Amino acid sequence: MQVLSVASECAPLVKTGGLADVTGALPAALMEQDVRMRTLLPGYPAVMAALDRPREVWWFEDLFGGPAWLLEGRAAGLDLLVINAPHLYDRPGTPYLDPQGRDWPDNPERFAALSWVGAHVAAQGAGDWRPQVLHGHDWQAGFATEYLRGMGARDVRTVLTIHNIAFTGSTDPWRLQALRLDPDRFHSEGYEFWGGISALKAGLMGADALTTVSPSYASELMTPEFGMGMEGVMRHRRGVLHGILNGIDESAWDPATDPAIPAYDTPAGKSAAKAALQEELGLPRAEGPLCVIVSRMSHQKGLDLVLEVLPVLLEQGGQLAVLGSGEPGLEEAFRQAAADANVSVQIGYDERLSHRLIAGGDAILVPSRFEPCGLTQMYGLRYGTIPVVALTGGLADTVINASPAALAQGVATGVQFSPVTAEALCNALIRLNGLYRDKETWTRLQVNAMAQPVGWSQSARAYAELYASLVGAR
Repeated sequence: MQVLSVASECAPLVKTGGLADVTGALPAALMEQDVRMRTLLPGYPAVMAALDRPREVWWFEDLFGGPAWLLEGRAAGLDLLVINAPHLYDRPGTPYLDPQGRDWPDNPERFAALSWVGAHVAAQGAGDWRPQVLHGHDWQAGFATEYLRGMGARDVRTVLTIHNIAFTGSTDPWRLQALRLDPDRFHSEGYEFWGGISALKAGLMGADALTTVSPSYASELMTPEFGMGMEGVMRHRRGVLHGILNGIDESAWDPATDPAIPAYDTPAGKSAAKAALQEELGLPRAEGPLCVIVSRMSHQKGLDLVLEVLPVLLEQGGQLAVLGSGEPGLEEAFRQAAADANVSVQIGYDERLSHRLIAGGDAILVPSRFEPCGLTQMYGLRYGTIPVVALTGGLADTVINASPAALAQGVATGVQFSPVTAEALCNALIRLNGLYRDKETWTRLQVNAMAQPVGWSQSARAYAELYASLVGAR
């Protein structure tokens, strides 16, 4: 089975969030299912620098404003196709934002180009390789199905994965010609969305199959609370929607071999990692649990709720260590919170520090208002760091709440809370503190967490079966 993955980011080459972790880990996981996946990426500076012995397989005289070359090569163990289009991608900042944190004004064209090239590869091949399935990720790959329709490529099946429906890739109708879209498709059954153009809507309506990153999020997407205006589209297409839970890279996240920490493979070994982390961050020893957060700082992630309940955590003898960046107001509020001796805040992102936080923490807080899948709670499980999570999306699907029944049966792995309010989070932290002080129960939670399957094998099998069903249906 030959599959083209079309994505705007891919770890470890370029990453702003969980999307990159998924697109980076899935190709290797699918190899065991006899699926060969190549990943199409924009030629950002970091990607171009990492590409090993690239070979030109296509040239575009005018790719949305300038010439471009399609390169074939490998980097970080991945089979890649890379769009070398300096006028679109050779820029500072992130894949989506300039150095001042503003959206690049030509983002619609930049990622329409990604979809356009993806459609060309699916329709005509790249060199001597042609996929049977085009698998796009989020709005950045949403127009690929529209372009494929125009190219008349009926023999390639298409999948679109929704990592976060909050980002719709919407723009004004005046861009229709610049985006090379068929004007006859500007309607509710095509790419029109509330009077504008939406790349995500195009993919949702055009793909043969839709997936999202957890079963619970698949159900949530059909409700006004979580559908972000797309709930009608999701209900319309529910027959082809599949919730396939993400996994994590178990080789990169393994406490027994992690070079960033004092290695351990049982809960008892966590004590050295915790002591090392406290010393590094200048935190004193404490009676309560050391809670950690590794997150983008945004309203979605519920970190404002953590600030509200922080006094309760500290009064119980707990501590907090935070790594993240995002909304300036939240960054400043956490900086001020760090005036307390039992609070450490690092603004920014440091991959190795994230490993040390998750290994050294007793608990990891993920109080998201919505969370399609979430990976940090799975990293926590892998390292025996008990997740405290909101009852939503993938958080609900990956953590077994420490209810009396689950504790009695010996299967609990974390603490869930609902609704997503400061009061509910406060109650969850009080429960966490009680569990922490009962050492026998706490050790049992850690053992359960570390035994929880969080890898890609089951999810890769589900994707392979979906691809096979689509190709068989052709």
